[in-house]
Amino acid sequence: MTSQTHIETNAGGDGGNIDTPTKVVVVGQGYVGLPLAMRAVEVGYDVTGFDVDKNKVSVLTAGRSHVDDISDGEVSAALESGRFRVSDHHSALQDFDIAVITVPTPLRDGAPDISFIEAAAQTVGRYTTRGSLVVLESTTYPGTTDEVVASILASESGLEAGRHFLLGYSPERIDPGNTTWTFQRTPKVVSGTTAASLMAVRNFYDTLVDETVPVSGTREAELTKLLENTFRHVNIALVNELAMHSKTLGVNIWNVIDAAATKPFGFMPFFPGPGVGGHCLPVDPSYLSWQFEREVGSVSKFVKIANAINDGMPGYVVRRVQDGLNERFKPVRGSRILVLGAAYKKNCNDARETPASGVIKGLLDLGAEVHLHDSHVDEYELDDVVSRVDLTAEEVSAADAVVIVTDHDDIDYAMVAEKASYVFDTRRRMASLGAEQL
Repeated sequence: MTSQTHIETNAGGDGGNIDTPTKVVVVGQGYVGLPLAMRAVEVGYDVTGFDVDKNKVSVLTAGRSHVDDISDGEVSAALESGRFRVSDHHSALQDFDIAVITVPTPLRDGAPDISFIEAAAQTVGRYTTRGSLVVLESTTYPGTTDEVVASILASESGLEAGRHFLLGYSPERIDPGNTTWTFQRTPKVVSGTTAASLMAVRNFYDTLVDETVPVSGTREAELTKLLENTFRHVNIALVNELAMHSKTLGVNIWNVIDAAATKPFGFMPFFPGPGVGGHCLPVDPSYLSWQFEREVGSVSKFVKIANAINDGMPGYVVRRVQDGLNERFKPVRGSRILVLGAAYKKNCNDARETPASGVIKGLLDLGAEVHLHDSHVDEYELDDVVSRVDLTAEEVSAADAVVIVTDHDDIDYAMVAEKASYVFDTRRRMASLGAEQL
């Protein structure tokens, strides 16, 4: 395959003119990989979703989705089209034209862990042939594509990136639960290790999204992703710190943000909360800081301060709940506390790095009896130490405190306001109903 023979550019994102056969392999079928795979099937590609998680493969093969943004119906329709299959066997990658790597990149002891990228590159490399296109989407530090992935692919395939096969990087921009800025509508940054690679990467994504944004190299694209999330992380830390200080000053920080947001230039509103979570904000800024320290010899002061503030927010929430109970002549020890929400953001089932865990652990450490309600999150890391409950009037009435950590839309907030004796709201969802605000 070459960038011209199988895919013709179509910046409109309506599917382009895709010659057959064009086999796309998406390595990783999580929050990033599955939406990409579904969109590729929709526009006419022959798609294999590869994942080492056998349970995930079984669920998808049965036509069920584990990702909020993708419905069971979409998975079933993709399977029925005959152009989507899921596998955990390496041989499923054989004869691919395009391989997209969308695996996790967590932190281990504060340092980037790219072992999943390395393992994926080894697998893809075994099946990389002349003319193949390989794209990395996983969040990582600048230089990963050029230095790590290219080397592994070359070692496994015996071919040279840019000479025998095409290689690029396109950072994922999936925002779980966002129905406005979907995968297709969100502009896609694209890059390649060579001019031909960039053309191939852009041609591919032009068939999937409405707009592609080419940059000069893979390092620029990798740093773009880190900048986007570090920007959010630092600004969230700023308002979180202001929220804590404003409480002491007797100032409502939410009203301050609302007022500042009326300025039509030079200001963008960010909002305080119980901390940051998900696969990006708690991780990506640390990738950037680690790279600075390794390459430049100095840490990012902004990232270090932002990490300290945001990491401390669950503890601050616990102290505020403790203060609220004390004002009502109740100790935390022995109190029954209902936590609403385990997901890191509303209307999604993603509980990775969720601030809810810090809040719940802090309350448990103080001797509270913690009950948890979240209709979106099926499995949660603290299920063995908390009681999962339905949201009923009886459950709310029995609680000494209700703590809103995640403001899902399916919560009956009016009922909570009526039945609860004390509500601490970290998301400003019940401000008009008299709840105590962060």
